[in-house]
Amino acid sequence: MSRAFESYDLAGTKLANRIAMAPMTRSRAHGPGLSPTELTAQYYAQRASAGLIITEGTQPSVIGQGYTSTPGLHSPEQIAAWRTVTGAVHAKGGVIFAQLMHAGRIGHPSLLPGDLTPVAPSAVRAAGQVFTDTGLQDMETPKELTEAEIEQTIADFAQAGRNAIEAGFDGVEIHGANGYLVHQFLSSNANLRTDGWGASIEGRVRFGVAVATALAQAIGGNRVGYRISPGGTPLNDLAEEHTEQLYDALLAGLAPLGLAYLHVLESPDRELTRRLRAQWPGTFVLNPFTHPEPTGPQSLTLLEDGTADLIAFGALFLANPDLPARLAAGGPFNAADPSSFFGGDHRGYTDYPALAGN
Repeated sequence: MSRAFESYDLAGTKLANRIAMAPMTRSRAHGPGLSPTELTAQYYAQRASAGLIITEGTQPSVIGQGYTSTPGLHSPEQIAAWRTVTGAVHAKGGVIFAQLMHAGRIGHPSLLPGDLTPVAPSAVRAAGQVFTDTGLQDMETPKELTEAEIEQTIADFAQAGRNAIEAGFDGVEIHGANGYLVHQFLSSNANLRTDGWGASIEGRVRFGVAVATALAQAIGGNRVGYRISPGGTPLNDLAEEHTEQLYDALLAGLAPLGLAYLHVLESPDRELTRRLRAQWPGTFVLNPFTHPEPTGPQSLTLLEDGTADLIAFGALFLANPDLPARLAAGGPFNAADPSSFFGGDHRGYTDYPALAGN
């Protein structure tokens, strides 16, 4: 039997297989106060045959929101709504982690209540536009976080972790990738600070390690995963310098925390992936670089040769709710419809067909 379909011990949590559902923003938090709905519960429950589900990016605080209709984990109504989702997944034998994503400077004031404005390590505007309720708008210059606000943001992540456990999640994943807040602190163009939260490699990695430390203390390191995208195509106008040294320092800070896993969104540089794999002492989840195609069945060979412990699938899982069964059978596979990726109703969300008998 292929290793993909073997059970796996994820820091004490038993996974049915080594196939993970990657986090994918769907912008359908249409419940009260940006909470998930019954349709969300159906969506994730349909995909409960994954060894591990990682949810869409979920903001740990009000100011962490960067896109329309993305869910949070910072209010009682959000916790209650997520409990419906986790209950539906667990009823089908699944395991589900909530991805905690603070968008930082990626966003727009119109997405936030009152006079709030996006925040970042430094007051540097990201190039590009973001979709808002009134259409595409240029991103604006964010507010530079004070040291007290940095500490509060770390505390917000820790509280969101506690909220996730209260909501029934098996754990959380820190979104430290794709140009969002945790990644912005690593950056050479978004983090221009001259204090202890920037200025050097040690300063740039400090925030990400502090967030992970606070979450590990709050809910246990075995319930915390961490996603990175080292050396990848610049996303959200983010630049990195000295990538190998930067991630050497980050992983050195994270390794003692006993985290559940490291989740790597791979760059075209497979040697960098192997370097990270060799450095990381625990479970290594890989979202392989397969551009321009989505991650497909061929990536399962990375489990066989030890490149990864779990493989994360994105668009293929979005379009194939019973993906493990389809991978085991060699297909066929539904094609994903990009026009329904973000926002909308059940179409392109819960109406992708499963194989007969699944």
